[in-house]
Amino acid sequence: MTEASPSICVVGAGAAGLWAARVAAECGARVRLLEKTPRTGTKVLASGGTHCNLTTTLGSEAAGALFGKRGARFLRHGLRLLGPRAVCEAFESWGVGTVEAPLEKVFPASGRARDVRDALEGAARRAGVELECRAAVRAVERGRETWGLVLDDGRRVEAQRVILAAGGKSYARTGTTGDGYTWLAELGLPLVEPVPALVPLTSAEAWVRALAGVDVQDGAVRLLDPAGRVLAERRRPVLFTHRGLSGPAAMDVSVHVARRVAAGEAAGRLQVDLFPDVSHDELREVLVRASRAPGAPRLRDGLPGRVPKRLFRALAARAELRAEDPRGTELDRAERHRLVQHLKGLPVALSGTEGFDRAEVTAGGLDLAAVDAGTMAVKACPGLFVCGELLDLDGPIGGLNFQAAFATAECAGRAAARP
Repeated sequence: MTEASPSICVVGAGAAGLWAARVAAECGARVRLLEKTPRTGTKVLASGGTHCNLTTTLGSEAAGALFGKRGARFLRHGLRLLGPRAVCEAFESWGVGTVEAPLEKVFPASGRARDVRDALEGAARRAGVELECRAAVRAVERGRETWGLVLDDGRRVEAQRVILAAGGKSYARTGTTGDGYTWLAELGLPLVEPVPALVPLTSAEAWVRALAGVDVQDGAVRLLDPAGRVLAERRRPVLFTHRGLSGPAAMDVSVHVARRVAAGEAAGRLQVDLFPDVSHDELREVLVRASRAPGAPRLRDGLPGRVPKRLFRALAARAELRAEDPRGTELDRAERHRLVQHLKGLPVALSGTEGFDRAEVTAGGLDLAAVDAGTMAVKACPGLFVCGELLDLDGPIGGLNFQAAFATAECAGRAAARP
């Protein structure tokens, strides 16, 4: 059965889909929004520990730069059209105040992700969007003048234009099971292999797992390949877990680990810098002074910052010190050198990531070269637009991926609604 055709059909009622549908409707289009799960914004509700880090305090240019050179170029128009400040103003106009938090984050002032989801859905409904949940799309078919969406229940919905915002493969329990990649592949479009991103890292080393619960709030990490080349660096908190490493720093570089594993290569190794603001030479001088200090204080107490006792003891063992909590006078020159090297680059051998089930976003997706960066229109498929996580875009933790979803959705909604 073929139903009456809306002018635009949006697939996926997540952050990008709700935003794109509202924008298109406000531009005068008849919009139908299809969502396969029983409710909208399921992933929004789960994000940020149910608090929803909805954007960043950074300006548009600085935010775009965190997506890498290619991503920044692609997002330039969208972030000019809808920057982080404009996102905050939109939510505030819908009654959701925002508050800034450390690490350039912006949350709803209430601390409730539900308020973000409700605001997105409410704005879409007020704009006239026809929303249907439990409407799973099975196939996307290109016709001569319209697009056809085949639903799981046998219905067929036709529309002049379609916006795909079905999300990636991360957090599959929220409904993002990668359906959109199949549709894009069936249309013959180029895909970059999807891999988990913003996901905890795994390590087979027992000493790493034994530190579960220990954190380094002002740390930095470097990801190295087996040849010692630096693949990525990030300064953010680090958390040891019962499976490896988590926290913003480790998760921000996880996409590089995932890509290596997907390519059949070794995961690489991480170096954890416990004192990113202190140079090797400065730290070495601190240890020398400690070796001459009267009263022979514990060396850990004289360091230029806090190092949890469990972590220091593990580090001392890895540096092959004679004592697990030595005094400054108990170290010889070689031991001081090894200790400095480990304080500035504690090596952790990696085995991989915790996969899509624990990933916050998906890296990979529709190749950006196949999409018009100003409109999100798929170049080879007139009338088809793609936005959000289905695109080969991924940024670090801090509201960047929601911001990219909103900005690309703004472009898609406006462009799809044009006569």
